Amino acid sequence: MQSIAQPWLVLQLTHSGLWVGLVLAAQFTPVLVAGPVGGLVADRFPKRRILQVTQTLFMAPAFFLFVISYTHVAQVWMVFGSALVWGTIQLFDVPARQAFVIEMVGREDLTNAIALNSSVFNGAAVIGPSVGGILIAAFGVPACFLINALSFLAAIAALALMGNLPVLVHATTRPPALQRIKEGAAYALRDPMVGPMLLVLAVFSLFAMNRLTLIPLFAEQVLHVGAAGFGFLMGSLGLGAVTGALMVATFERSADGSRQFWVAVAWGVALVLFSFSRTFWLSALLLFAAGFCQISFLAVANSRIQTATPDALRGRVMALYAQALMGVGPIGSAQAGALATWLGAPWAMAIGAVVAALTVVGVRLMRPAVFTLPAGPEDQAIAK
Repeated sequence: MQSIAQPWLVLQLTHSGLWVGLVLAAQFTPVLVAGPVGGLVADRFPKRRILQVTQTLFMAPAFFLFVISYTHVAQVWMVFGSALVWGTIQLFDVPARQAFVIEMVGREDLTNAIALNSSVFNGAAVIGPSVGGILIAAFGVPACFLINALSFLAAIAALALMGNLPVLVHATTRPPALQRIKEGAAYALRDPMVGPMLLVLAVFSLFAMNRLTLIPLFAEQVLHVGAAGFGFLMGSLGLGAVTGALMVATFERSADGSRQFWVAVAWGVALVLFSFSRTFWLSALLLFAAGFCQISFLAVANSRIQTATPDALRGRVMALYAQALMGVGPIGSAQAGALATWLGAPWAMAIGAVVAALTVVGVRLMRPAVFTLPAGPEDQAIAK
């Protein structure tokens, strides 16, 4: 709900698309600039404790937005600052939350857990904006901010109810912080699967995941279906993502590296076909397929990276994962917007999809191990 309330508030204050983009960039810039710092903290301290702190801190910027919007004193610099604070908290929350999954469920059920988490996340991404739109129309944007602030109480309570969980890392020595950051980066570069997979993720994030930038343009300028059609297109993408996540959670072979490669190629193909579709229902169906492939690929990538990474380095490597997937998002939005302005939304979508698909094909040809090695280090050793 806050994901649509915040830009709506910025538009009300400035009537400027540039300011909307700047606020979005502020929310993700900390992860892009200082991602390894969050991973360092995740590897140093108990992850559940970190999450208890970050989930509590998240309440502050959300409640702040509620107060300034409800009292009608909001100014754009306040929203910008709140987004920057949110992004800074996220810097520590994301790697700890990603690396915490394996401590909750163990290696055997990791892929299923990540996929189920993705289905919940994408289900919320479909339902939340719809509910948020109704709330904004009925009560205004303050209602969305207040509900979001209060929602963190549920997360805090859930963390408290977990009881004692195994802590996989007990720090005995503390080398300098920069050295520990370098250790995580060195491992990612050295591992035959992790480094190239992070590269593929970054390219897809840059060129194939710019839905909030391009799909509104398709709805308005290409398919001419207005706001209702835009909502349906986003819903189709989200429904495909939920279906893909549940598929990965259900079938064990979904985590196979070779299958992951073909899912990535299909993702690119679906986006290319969508870019040239001029029929609304066909476009919605292609977005369903793109969402299915996107979340299937990302869930498997997350699982394979986590299981291939030693326990002591998992937080730092997952910080690199967050940088590749989330940190480069604003840069991708900027390039997609520039291409759409220059060549039109269809060509911007098609070019980005082709670049992403060619990248994954190139990695498969030059580094076959990326999509053939088993997920875990023990399995990799056996394979070698």
